[in-house]
Amino acid sequence: MSGNPVYRALAQIAVYSLAMDDTATPCVAPPRGMTTIGIFFFFGALMAFLAGTSLAKRGTFLDRMWVLNPHAYDELTPLGRRVGLFFLLLAAALLLAGVGWFKRRRWGWQLAVTIIGIQVIGDATNIFLGRPVHGVFGVAIAGALLFYITRPYMRHQFCR
Repeated sequence: MSGNPVYRALAQIAVYSLAMDDTATPCVAPPRGMTTIGIFFFFGALMAFLAGTSLAKRGTFLDRMWVLNPHAYDELTPLGRRVGLFFLLLAAALLLAGVGWFKRRRWGWQLAVTIIGIQVIGDATNIFLGRPVHGVFGVAIAGALLFYITRPYMRHQFCR
């Protein structure tokens, strides 16, 4: 029966009509901002680590860095040393997001969207807490970044 040309044609059609495995499809060429955003996460992780370390253990040489933003230091110091642990947790999340971003993992993209989404909410809160200029600029920048990374061509960079 395998010598029958009709049977061979039907067998070939059956093979060629199998559903494609979407995990085997290659990723499209990366947009220009991919590397910049990944570096942004690593830079944020470093800054959060330094801030968390200096807040958790005061009296070190790292305290001098707060000269760049004394207002933030004045607001964070009364919260105690535990606020430093939250910054260290943020540093770990940013580091993880950066690793997932560069490895093009779906969870890396989801973590990035979550972190930047929380940043938008925090900046929007600043508008209502009496810092409208800071809040508006923060929402504009973080919102634009969130808009950029949620575009379909960015999501497709994170193949399964």
